[in-house]
Amino acid sequence: MSEIKTIGIVGAGTMGNGIAQLAAQSGAQVIMRDIKDEFVERGLKAIDKFLSKGVERGKVSPEQKAEVMGRVKGTTDMADLAPVDFIIEAVIEDLDLKKSVYGQLDEVCRPEVILATNTSSMSVTLIAAATKRPDKVVGMHFFNPAQIMRLCEIIRGYSTSDETVAVTSALAQKMGKETVEVKVDSPGFIVNRLMIPHMVEAARMLQEGVASREDIDKAVKLGLNYPMGPFELMDFTGIDICKFVADYFALELNKELKWDVPTNMKNQIRSGNLGRKSGKGWYDYSK
Repeated sequence: MSEIKTIGIVGAGTMGNGIAQLAAQSGAQVIMRDIKDEFVERGLKAIDKFLSKGVERGKVSPEQKAEVMGRVKGTTDMADLAPVDFIIEAVIEDLDLKKSVYGQLDEVCRPEVILATNTSSMSVTLIAAATKRPDKVVGMHFFNPAQIMRLCEIIRGYSTSDETVAVTSALAQKMGKETVEVKVDSPGFIVNRLMIPHMVEAARMLQEGVASREDIDKAVKLGLNYPMGPFELMDFTGIDICKFVADYFALELNKELKWDVPTNMKNQIRSGNLGRKSGKGWYDYSK
């Protein structure tokens, strides 16, 4: 595998622009692609805003900020990813969409280029099946916010080669991350497989009147030493995302009570209360 000098990021949303910033900070040239100019511009502005806060706090110099911003180019043309040495895909969690993207990337990118997916739960093997290089498709799951969270899960698909895992792990570490290897392509990998059930159970406990959401969050933070309680965390990541992943687990891991999303969580989504992104979730953020 040749040196990774240019990294392509597919998706300029919260995860995509965060990963693009990390890649640029590691010294790579970055080409960040999304389907609309407005999405690309929003992603570039998010990187600028994050770095500006670093400058204000004295953690980043104005010169360092300028260097990082100068390494990130935006585009809406998939063909612009042809020269990249490594791809990290961060589009929404829609399997059909991801497969379509990987079919395009397989045609655009050189045969030796690794295609890494930032999926939080979906099958790397299914995504890889959309390409003619399944040995070079791998999971590279960053956590939100990507610039701050220390972990990156490296996930093997059924055909992922040892070299692909080694190169991807080394790149994640160069980007400042601690890595863990998920040896089997199992839904949710490590973190979400453990996290989603505790979110669903918290909602069920609230529905049953076991305790208030505030006290459930307080108990988890003080009793388990978690930085956020399950309701705060659902609001941060999106209640709809939690339900989406739980439904996916129900399909993949058999229908069990622990994946059966309670009515109160469904009603939050039906009413448009998705968490911080909508201004209201389990808690109200509009004030």
